[in-house]
Amino acid sequence: MAKGVWIVAEQRYGAFRKISFELASTARKLADQIGEEVGAVLLGSGIEGIAGELGKYGVDKVYVADHAMFEPYTTDAHAAAVARLVKENDPSILLLGASTQGRDLSARLVGKLATGMATDCVDVKIVDGKLLASRPMYAGKCFGEVAIAAFPQMATLRPNVFPVVENSRSGEVVKFDPGVDPGQLKTKVIEVQKDTTGKVDLTEANIIVSGGRGMKGPENYVIIEELADVLGATVGASRAAVDAGWRPQKDQVGQTGKIVSPNLYIACGISGAIQHLAGMGSSKYIVAINKDQEAPIFARADYGIVDDLFKVVPELTKEIKLLLA
Repeated sequence: MAKGVWIVAEQRYGAFRKISFELASTARKLADQIGEEVGAVLLGSGIEGIAGELGKYGVDKVYVADHAMFEPYTTDAHAAAVARLVKENDPSILLLGASTQGRDLSARLVGKLATGMATDCVDVKIVDGKLLASRPMYAGKCFGEVAIAAFPQMATLRPNVFPVVENSRSGEVVKFDPGVDPGQLKTKVIEVQKDTTGKVDLTEANIIVSGGRGMKGPENYVIIEELADVLGATVGASRAAVDAGWRPQKDQVGQTGKIVSPNLYIACGISGAIQHLAGMGSSKYIVAINKDQEAPIFARADYGIVDDLFKVVPELTKEIKLLLA
């Protein structure tokens, strides 16, 4: 009989991603409701030493496979190892992050495990002993509740939506044989080009300052980069700005870019097309700066400034510097 609430933890270069703690905290909450244990799967190279850290957030057992073939991440290596372990232990619920890695891995796992999955969830709960997940649909115009008939019941959780809650456990570390032959893997990472800016990834950022078509050109992004530096924020962009070549694709926020949920989202010169709103509509507070008072973004904004962003943003930066001085 399927039993246990499991997560697939994410780490990068020996450090946990924030989504791992969000997953662990959520799994603990669900497990307490049905009286089951929380398990976590951790794959990587040289990561055995950090495994016990998940115990701080409610994980009872951390299943670790420490091998060079798991670093950097490849779909086939991770999917094969996780699928084998899950089949052997039969948890009732399996949670992953709706991050770049989590989206990729969960899609492969749901096929290998022959089950169903709710994606990009913003709420999960237990109803009548089973998982009920809530996810945005139709570009965020409504929410659907999804129940999974098969086991494990899978769901991916939107980063930065679920709270991180400490709930200390012993966090027993259990090594397992992944049963994967490195020679049989079909993919291999030849080179990794790291982001050396030191900025927090958009999906994990607490504050994001984004620019759109209203920025008029790549050279003008310096004004929102200055504001972002003052706020300790990450810079984002609309699809129009990315398609124009003003910002790299990794900065794109929206339905075809990254889905973000920061505490504060400042939209500069972004009209608010439905595809963009779908990517940032779950932000806790939205500030819009646009000289077009009819721009759709104002319908979703908590605070709106109808004026030229080239006047407003530098003044905003200056005032915030004074407040923080």
